[in-house]
Amino acid sequence: MQQTQDLHVVETRPLVSPALLHHELPMTDEAAVLVSEARDRIRHILYNEDRRLLVIVGPCSVHDVDAAYEYGQKLVTLRHELSGQLEILMRVYFEKPRTNIGWKGLINDPHLDGSYDINTGLRLARKLLLDLAHLGLPAATELLDPVTPQYIADVIAWTAIGARTTESQTHREMASGLSMPIGFKNSTDGSLPAAMNAMLAASQPHHFLGINHHGLASIVTTTGNPDCHLVLRGGKHGPNFGQEHVAKAAEEMAKLKLNPRMMIDCSHANANKDHNRQVLVLEDVAAQVQTGSRHILGVMIESHLKAGNQPIPKNLRDLQYGQSITDACVDFDTTATLLRRLASAVEPSLQVAV
Repeated sequence: MQQTQDLHVVETRPLVSPALLHHELPMTDEAAVLVSEARDRIRHILYNEDRRLLVIVGPCSVHDVDAAYEYGQKLVTLRHELSGQLEILMRVYFEKPRTNIGWKGLINDPHLDGSYDINTGLRLARKLLLDLAHLGLPAATELLDPVTPQYIADVIAWTAIGARTTESQTHREMASGLSMPIGFKNSTDGSLPAAMNAMLAASQPHHFLGINHHGLASIVTTTGNPDCHLVLRGGKHGPNFGQEHVAKAAEEMAKLKLNPRMMIDCSHANANKDHNRQVLVLEDVAAQVQTGSRHILGVMIESHLKAGNQPIPKNLRDLQYGQSITDACVDFDTTATLLRRLASAVEPSLQVAV
C-alpha cells in the first residue's frame, strides 16, 4: 500500500502526562495561595479597583534556571519594597515564537543543543515556577503551545498571548479556558483590531480539541475568560506607547464595550528593539500615570542580571551567566531604578484615591 502519512515525520517520543508531572512536582498550599491572591490583585488593577500598577519584569526568556532563580531572589526584594505602588510579577518565559528559525525556549530545547528533551524542559519549567512561588514571587509567562498549560498553568498568575499568535483561533480558544488574567498583544504590524477581536473571542465559551490532565485527547468546553486586556508593543510602523496612542486605543476598545485599560510593553517595537530605549519608554509611561491617566494598568520590561544579549556559543561553557540569549535586556540595577521611578509616579494617584 502506498504510504500517505508521516511522510515528513522521523520520530515520535512519549510525552510525560500532566498528571505524572504534577505528582512529581506537586502544587503546595503556599504556592496555591500566592498564585490565587496574585490573580485577584491583578483583576482589581485591571478593573481600576486597585490604583497600583501591574509590572511584568524579567528575562526575555529563561535558558538557565539557576540564573533565573537568582534574578527572582533579587526581584522579590523589590516586590516587597514597592508593594504599596506596584504589583510586581516575574516574567518567566519558557516558549519563544520565532519569526523564522531559532531556539524555541527552555521547554522545547532545555539543553540548548538541539536534543529537544521536552520532558526535561517541562520538569525544569514547573520546578522553577514552584521555587519562585515559594520565594513569594508570582510568575507571568506567554503560553504558546496549547498543550503546555496542562503542565504549568496552575502556577502562573498572568499570561500573555503574543503578537504572532493573537490572531490564532487556537490561542483564543485556549485563552477562553485559562484561569488567570490574560494580555493580548497588538499585531506585529502595530494594528489593534486582531487583539481586540481576540479579547472578544476569548471572553466567550468554546468547544475545541485538547488534552486532559492524564494526557488523553479530549473535547474541551470552556466558559470564556472575562479578564482580558490589551498590550501595546509597537509595530513595524513605530512605537505606540504615547499618550495619543493610548487614548486612541482606549476609545476603540470602549466602542467594542471592552475594558479600556491596557498595558505598555516597554520593549520590542516600542523600544525599536534597543533594550536601552526601555528607559525612555518607561519614563513616558510614568509621566502619563503621574498626570492622571486611567487607561494604563501596567508595564512589561525585559530585564536580566546582566545587560544586553549573547548568541548561543558552540561551547556552552562560554555562555555569560545571567545574560539573555534571545532579546537584549536591561541589567538589574537599571531595572531597580526604573521600578522606583514608576512607583514614584503612582504615589500621587494613591493619595488622591485615599
